[in-house]
Parts: sequence; structure tokens; C-alpha cells
Amino acid sequence: MQTTEAQHGYTLRLLTPLDNAAMAAVVRRVSAEFGLTPDKGYGVADPTLDCLSEVYRDENCAYWVIEKDNRILGGGGIAPLAGEPGVCELQKMYFLPALRGKGFARRLTATALKFARQHGFDACYLETTACLQAAVRLYEDMGFAPIPHALGNTGHDACEIRLLKAL
Repeated sequence: MQTTEAQHGYTLRLLTPLDNAAMAAVVRRVSAEFGLTPDKGYGVADPTLDCLSEVYRDENCAYWVIEKDNRILGGGGIAPLAGEPGVCELQKMYFLPALRGKGFARRLTATALKFARQHGFDACYLETTACLQAAVRLYEDMGFAPIPHALGNTGHDACEIRLLKAL
């Protein structure tokens, strides 16, 4: 996918252990902005939030961050969906306000889907919530379709929107 002029000066790259704290801070800040509190079933409550580089270290997982001037502004990842052979999950896509509207959500999603295809996944699943309207529109625009029930055991029971895309 081509970079747009709005993306100049930013870097999309794989997460390293040095990025763990910064990316966890992004997830917490964006979650608070949208009222996605840790006491509910949202990604901000995940016990692995502070060690994402460990979660995404296997060869069939990846997590990308977007940085500018050595500051992490957002990220997102892909990993197998536990209990669902052949299905991966688009996970923890969070962007600070300074990063929004520059096409990075589309670019990162396309990167993740390409990775998933290259690693033999047949479908990609994600969970989100209605208050993230721009994200829902993006996912639907990229071919994700609503499904009536959750897949796997993500622990995100507060995410009422479940989407699936055949790869």
C-alpha cells in the first residue's frame, strides 16, 4: 500500500521490547478517551498489555507500531484466534488523536491482512464496539462483515460488534 503525503515523517515498523511501555500507554489513553474502562471486557484490561512484544513474538503473530520523532503514536497486531483453527484476529489497534485521519488504520489493516494470508490463515476476525464508529466503518469498507456471535475466547465480552473477513 502506498504512503500518502500525510504519512511522511512517520514510520510503520514491527514492535520491539523497548516499545512495550509506550504502546501500553497509548492503549490506556485511547481507551480512556472513549470510555473503554479496564473493569469491563475491553483490551485495556488484558493482563499482557505491558508486555506486547512477548505476546507477538511467535512467527505467526505480528504487531506494528507507528512512530514519529521517536514517539509511539499507535499500533495494531495480528495473531491466531485461540480455539479457531485457520482464523486470526486483528487486535489492539489504537491510535492517538495526532495519528488519526492520515490513513494509517487502513495501511496497518492491509499490512496485517497481507501477513495473515502469507501465514496461511483462511479468515480474520475482530471485535470492536459501537462507540468506535470510524473504526467500524473502516473495517466494513475493507471487507469485514458482521457475524452474530463471538468466535474464540478473547475475553472482550463488552465488544458487541464482531466482524469476519475471508482471506
